[in-house]
Amino acid sequence: MRMKILLDECVPNPLKRLLADYDVATMRQMSWNGLKNGELLKRLVEAQFDVLLTVDQNIEYQQNIAELPLAVVIMVARNNRLEALEPLIPQVI
Repeated sequence: MRMKILLDECVPNPLKRLLADYDVATMRQMSWNGLKNGELLKRLVEAQFDVLLTVDQNIEYQQNIAELPLAVVIMVARNNRLEALEPLIPQVI
C-alpha cells in the first residue's frame, strides 16, 4: 500500500507530479477547499491519510499535531511557488 499524502491548499498542485511514487491528493480533489485546520485534520484522519504536506508554519501552534496518527510536513521556503518548493522535495521524501 502506497503512502497517502494530501497537498494543503497553500501548496501548488503541480507539486503532485514530483511525488509520483505516492498516492497524492489535492484539497480540490477531496472537495475540502476552505476547511479550517481543525476540521481538515479530522477528515485526514478519517480518510486514513499518512501525511499532510503544507507550507502553513502556524499549524503546529494552532493544532495539537503531535497527537495525530499522521505526519504533518511543513515546507519552509521563501514563498509557496513551485520553483521555491521543488528543491525541498528530496528532503520531504
